[in-house]
Amino acid sequence: MIKRLLLISGFAFFLLPGMVTAQTITEDDEVEQQLLASTKQLNQFFSRFNGEEDTKGREFEPEDRQYRNARLRKRYLSILFDEENAGFSESLFEEFVERVTSDDQPVFLDLHSADWFATVNTTFRYKGRSWPLVLYMKIQQEGLGYEWVIDDLSFEPYKTLFDKQRGETKEFLHPMSHELDFMNLRKAMVKDGSPESYTMADFEPDFLTIFLYEVKMGYLTFETVNRVNFNFFTVDGWYFSLNNFNRPGYNTGWLISDLAKINSQQKEDLLKILYDKK
Repeated sequence: MIKRLLLISGFAFFLLPGMVTAQTITEDDEVEQQLLASTKQLNQFFSRFNGEEDTKGREFEPEDRQYRNARLRKRYLSILFDEENAGFSESLFEEFVERVTSDDQPVFLDLHSADWFATVNTTFRYKGRSWPLVLYMKIQQEGLGYEWVIDDLSFEPYKTLFDKQRGETKEFLHPMSHELDFMNLRKAMVKDGSPESYTMADFEPDFLTIFLYEVKMGYLTFETVNRVNFNFFTVDGWYFSLNNFNRPGYNTGWLISDLAKINSQQKEDLLKILYDKK
């Protein structure tokens, strides 16, 4: 942790090379240094992670020798992690930095990659009250450009909407129902019943379609976005999440708050947790 703090201090000093001693730094200079150190926009996080801009936010041209320079990237990566509440070790941080800046196989973030997504915590009005609703957003190509789209959602009232029975208590249509012209469907299609019990064994409800229908019908109305964070699986064998920290000092803005080394099974399990499928 000490090493990382020293790197941040060195970065802040490097922002204004004319500053020779601590006594010469004015209050305005300090504010300017903090603003420059803060990763205020997501695009800036990408640029700093990739080493595509200088210490004052000016972009490098691809032919510039500092463009994606491994040494510069290590300097930037040290300020792209949450220093106050990080739940991972210093050794894990160092291993991750060495992995993404390796000479033989460096890793760069791509805004248009399919290996990351946004978790958007919102509030919707539903049946006379405000409910939290989580939208999972991804970027997809559309025509000559790209767009953010809704990939999935998590909404508490939907979780119990289709509570399919199992085993001996499961309702079913008699195997000879065809001899009755399926008129016994009457017992399945009743209000407050469990019509999902009469579906295929592998039936899974499509909550996104239900959500879109209820929004179109006016049963669900958007109120606000409460919080956004981003989940990355861009680096093979790793996961990290990005959150926005609004606080005084240099360690602010979009920062990596969670970091984990994962195998393929752990990735699958983690995706289920993130998408609230467990």
